Amino acid sequence: MAAPQRGLNDQLVAAVTAKDSDTVRACLQDGADPDTQGPDGLPLLCTAVAGFDHETAEALTEGGADSDSELPDGTTPLLRAVDLGSPALVDAMLGKDPRLRLAEADRKRLLDLARHWYETGEVDELRRRTGASGPATRRLIEDTEDTCVEEVSLGGLTVRAGHSAVLTSMERAFGVLPPVAELVARAIPYPDETHVNWSTASYTLAHRQSPQAWSALAALRHHPEPVHRRFLAGVLWDRNFLAGIHNRQDTGQDLEFLAAWALDEPDGEVLAKVLDVYTNEDHAGQEAIGLRYADHPDPRVRREVPYCLSQYQTPRSEAATTTLLALAHDPDPVVRTVIARVFAFPRDLTPAIRGTLLTLIRDPDPGVRACAAESLSGSHDRTVAVTEAFAALLDEEDQLLPVEAACALARRDDPRTEQAYERVGPLGPGLEHDHRVAAHWRYQWRNRPDRT
Repeated sequence: MAAPQRGLNDQLVAAVTAKDSDTVRACLQDGADPDTQGPDGLPLLCTAVAGFDHETAEALTEGGADSDSELPDGTTPLLRAVDLGSPALVDAMLGKDPRLRLAEADRKRLLDLARHWYETGEVDELRRRTGASGPATRRLIEDTEDTCVEEVSLGGLTVRAGHSAVLTSMERAFGVLPPVAELVARAIPYPDETHVNWSTASYTLAHRQSPQAWSALAALRHHPEPVHRRFLAGVLWDRNFLAGIHNRQDTGQDLEFLAAWALDEPDGEVLAKVLDVYTNEDHAGQEAIGLRYADHPDPRVRREVPYCLSQYQTPRSEAATTTLLALAHDPDPVVRTVIARVFAFPRDLTPAIRGTLLTLIRDPDPGVRACAAESLSGSHDRTVAVTEAFAALLDEEDQLLPVEAACALARRDDPRTEQAYERVGPLGPGLEHDHRVAAHWRYQWRNRPDRT
């Protein structure tokens, strides 16, 4: 091996060991061998798998590492990933067209392993493998930035309890269509939308468009257990999300279904989720439903009411506006926050809405104040009362409020703008290119001496 190549491979080994996926990609782009062996004599992909490092595993796989290569013990890197139960790890290594790349026997082996873990249970399988009899250690961790999963340790072995999701995602990749009821059963034991077993089942069912699949899903609306109904609402949310991505216009059936469901759902948590999905698009019945639930005892439901009463393309009725103004005094701060948010539009404020936002900008809850400030700042209102309210915010401790106030003054060409930004001071990381900073630049450009 030429010295430069050896040096690149050594850098790759160090990067994989350090879980530095960015450097891994750079090494591969420079010509490092993606199948370089690690210190244990196995391909580096196995090192990433053993460390549950899905980002590095993805970098290696995309760079040409062979996830299907047979190892001395008869396994493959992909099979080892399935064994460890991390859906992120498996998804990172499945690669393109796994249904075409892998032989039927190999696909079956992968599915059988995932199904065995799922049906046996992580703790029981670890006991079988290790002979350990003590209690297992569990901790909830992130599998990706958006999903969580339990990590289970026993007898010196550690796996993640995501085999249900691994099985579901591989079935979809391999073109296998299990019954709807089976996918629901895989999700229900994990009633958290961020849990990977729940979210994977929901996302998979959202892709199922056949009349048979819809019939089986729709039946969940009348399931006696709220968790099943909440799962259905989550599937419908994912269906709506996918329709938006693919620019589909066939969501009418779902909207009608949700409108009818919203009228008779007895559980507050489920009803809130139904309304959350329902208000993603305008529907003729939204205002009536919003008015119906404006005084619902569950604050989670009331938090969705403002969205029912603030449709994208339909002006608010007098009844809707009156209800929203009343909800501005709701005891739940999240409800008041939502009211402040929906009053961002239209930008031409009525006196009543202006007065409400001026009250909310002084709310004891900082989240409410921040939303009210943002809505007022973006409005066309240039009255003295609004301008002075922003000047008063410059003394707030939370930097986001003074910077919003400075932005509002800049938009209004207020002579106190420069002083306001000076009082805000340097912004923290991530805010260097914030639109509120750009408002200062635009103010300075508009007010250059050579433009007068």
